Order: sequence, then C-alpha cells, then structure tokens
Amino acid sequence: MLSKSSSFSGILFLILILLAFIPFETLAQNIPELTGYNQTRISYNEKGMLILGGWAVGNMIWGGIAAGQTSGQTKAFHQMNLYWNSVNLVIAGFGYWQATKENPGADFWSTMEAQQNMEKILLFNAALDVAYIAGGMYLKERGLRINKDKFVGFGKSIILQGAFLLTFDAVMYTFHHTHAKELPQIVNQISFGPTGFNISIPLGVTN
Repeated sequence: MLSKSSSFSGILFLILILLAFIPFETLAQNIPELTGYNQTRISYNEKGMLILGGWAVGNMIWGGIAAGQTSGQTKAFHQMNLYWNSVNLVIAGFGYWQATKENPGADFWSTMEAQQNMEKILLFNAALDVAYIAGGMYLKERGLRINKDKFVGFGKSIILQGAFLLTFDAVMYTFHHTHAKELPQIVNQISFGPTGFNISIPLGVTN
C-alpha cells in the first residue's frame, strides 16, 4: 500500500508531465487577482523612490549650506553628501517615473518575472551598499594615516550614505519578499486554456 507521501509525489510527477505537453501560450493567461497584487508591488516602488528622493533633497540642501560654512573634514563630508545625493536624486526620479509607467497587468509569468527581478535587484544593491561602507571606511582610515582631511570627510560621508542605502534596500526587500508570499494563495488553482481545463496544485498533504 502506497504511503501518502508516495501518492503525493506521484500526483506531482503527473502534473509536471501534463504541464510539459501544454503549450506555453496556454499558460500565459490572465489571473484577475494579480492586477491588485502587481499594483501593490508598484506602490511599494513608488513610495520607496519618494523616500529616496526626499533623503537626497534633504542631504543636498544640508550639504550645500554646510559646505559653505565649514572647513576641513566637515566641509569634505558635506561636499560628498551633496555629490552623492545628486546621483541618488536622479536614480529616485527615474525609478519613480518608471514605476508610474508600469502596467500592473494580470499575467502570471510576467508577475513572477517582475517579482523575482525586483528582489534580485534589491539584493544586488544591498551587496553594493556593503561595498560602499567598506570603501568609505578604507578612505577614512587612509586619510587619517596620511593626514588628508578631504579623504577622512569623504570617507565618513560614504559610510553614512552606504548605511542609509543598506537600510533602505533591506526594508524594501522585506516588504517585497513578504508580499511575494501572497502569490501561492492567488495561484493555488489555475485554469489552463479556453476549454475550462483546471489543475489544482496542492500546497501540502494533510491527514
């Protein structure tokens, strides 16, 4: 007598075989619930870019004013804040524009691709942020060794900016990753093709 786990494995294997013979175009169907799901993902991106843009503008104003009133390490610190956040502002503006132009859609595969790409980008950015912090620490220590105030100030600024970006990307990743957990509930039962052929994919085995 087959165990429940063996039966489940057999069912899953049969489903995979069936999927192999279903045309890809059949799988590329719309699931209405995914429109709301994608709109939430887009909303996260829009709000994230607004936060990044706000941080950039604040640092540019602060840096522009303070750089003209200070000298030495402090002046260099504010100068780098201004330079760094000029780039952040461009990125935030482009990212927000891109998010507003994105069509929420209801296609399953497009949704999966967009979700996975977003999480990969955030993880890649987090790795870059760690590199920024390490580079800032090196620049600061280098400046202290050779008594170069500009290096020390620049290093402190890069450490600050890298720490903010790391926190920002970590929070954004948490929101997107948590949101992704809703996908299995939405696509637990998917209809394939115009004939009403349905496949219900079990997410677990119960007694």
